[in-house]
Amino acid sequence: MPTYSKVTRHGQITLPALVRKSLGIEEGDLVEIEVIDEKAMLVPKRLIDKSQAYFWTKKWQEGEKEADEDIKAGRVKVFDSAEELTRDLKQV
Repeated sequence: MPTYSKVTRHGQITLPALVRKSLGIEEGDLVEIEVIDEKAMLVPKRLIDKSQAYFWTKKWQEGEKEADEDIKAGRVKVFDSAEELTRDLKQV
């Protein structure tokens, strides 16, 4: 069901509460706006701190997925101390 919002001075609009809620948009969030076939597409965006950007690289995410699969399959070891871990690593 469409909702409507009036364009005010300086081209501003208010996103109706139902739209904000369904898209998870909060005050201060960024919204990407793209025009597609005479329609405006709004996509909520989040900023990532530069120091954390590595986590969202394709390579890192592939590693995360692999680690999750190893954990689910039980291919993990638990150590009670760093010394125990070091002994295990030396056996490899």
